[in-house]
Amino acid sequence: MTPGRRLHAPRSLRARLTLGLVVLLAVACTAVGVVTVLALNHFLIGRLDQQLTASGGRFAASLEHEDDGDADNAHDTRGQAEGTYGARLVDGRVVAAAVVDDREGHGVPTSSGDRRTLGALPPDGSAHSVRLSAVGRYRVQAVRGDDGDVLVTGLPLHPVEETVHRLEAVESGVFAAALVVTGVAGALWVRYSLRPLERVARTADDVTRRPLATGEVDLPASVPYADPGTEVGRVATALNRMLGHVGDALRSRQASEERLRAFAADAGHELRTPVATVRARAELALRHAGPVPVEVRHALHRIAAESHRMSVLVDDLLLLARLDAGRPLDRRPVDLTRIALDAVDDARALSPDHRWELDLPEEPVSVPGDEHRLHQVVANLLGNARLHTPPGTRVVLALAVTDGWAELSVTDSGPGIPAALLPDVFRRFSRADVSRSRRGGSTGLGLAIVEAVVNAHHGTVDVSSRPGLTRFRIRLPTGREETGGG
Repeated sequence: MTPGRRLHAPRSLRARLTLGLVVLLAVACTAVGVVTVLALNHFLIGRLDQQLTASGGRFAASLEHEDDGDADNAHDTRGQAEGTYGARLVDGRVVAAAVVDDREGHGVPTSSGDRRTLGALPPDGSAHSVRLSAVGRYRVQAVRGDDGDVLVTGLPLHPVEETVHRLEAVESGVFAAALVVTGVAGALWVRYSLRPLERVARTADDVTRRPLATGEVDLPASVPYADPGTEVGRVATALNRMLGHVGDALRSRQASEERLRAFAADAGHELRTPVATVRARAELALRHAGPVPVEVRHALHRIAAESHRMSVLVDDLLLLARLDAGRPLDRRPVDLTRIALDAVDDARALSPDHRWELDLPEEPVSVPGDEHRLHQVVANLLGNARLHTPPGTRVVLALAVTDGWAELSVTDSGPGIPAALLPDVFRRFSRADVSRSRRGGSTGLGLAIVEAVVNAHHGTVDVSSRPGLTRFRIRLPTGREETGGG
């Protein structure tokens, strides 16, 4: 593992359940192994202690007569197991030590450490485990002899340890195989058990991928049947019920929006003629050569102005209705450079008090699209800056081409748009009059038309604003891969 990298716990429920099952089994196997090894070790040590007691210490007692010249009593190995150890201590000193080998007793050396170990044994007949340098680990007991000495008898622990180690090896192999088999079988079982939950997750993920905010009402099929008596079944039932409610709400919203669009289109068509008639009649009355009272003439001027404003509103509503209905726009090469020049000239004529600037590339920029609608987009952005900023404000229209996209931006140094209003500036009938001074009439549809036309051209529009700097940026595909700038 590389430095600084941490091991992370599995994130999926299936992996966590499988890992938990294997860990629990490993803990159980470890507990069983430890208990069985300790129990076997305790049992074998007990048997060894019984053998020590049964030997009666005859081999160690025979060491008392080793120097008497009595061959019958020297190294009495009768009934003694091979490896039996015997030692004689006088006044705490080891004077003789031997071990049974091939049914005969042979002397063994004792180191200083062995002498200390043997000298520390209490002569009470209790068994103790010791390690002797010449013979290894032994189970020994010490008793007092007939001559006032101490006799030590011991049996090797090697057979016990070998048996215990063999059990440990067998258990390790068996438990390892059990863990592997359980892990594989557990993973398959958990996978099978969680299949209904996976179907729920896939359905929920499919729902999140649907563009529900754009009028899409085609929801995925409901989760297949799952036993409602289980936790997963209850989740699936709840999700299906929720999908039903969401589908009903989306269909209701879609129907309401379609009715609203149809009403806007029908109202626009129905209003266009009477508004035009009112405007024409007002203009005709203003051309009357006879004397007209001042109040009447003023009223006629107001009627003409408001009818003109209503005509613009009706045209905007009809345009939005056509775009909402998905009607295709004209797709011809459009010179954005020429549109930018004309739009700035018009804006400068309407508001000479603003400082209008252009930042154009050396080469003309062309995009496929509807020239009239794109001109309307640029004019709306410049009109927005003209209407909502005070005289003397610097407004810059910039045009550039990068990576196959034409980028047009309108930047002003006005008071800016409040942050709370930024998410709604492209919504219909939305106005930012709270902080940007309103100096002329506005329908609240200008920026909504900008967004709708740009989207119809497969482009994007965004806005950023703070006091002293507001920028609207439009990106339109040029229809070919280009690289340039200005």
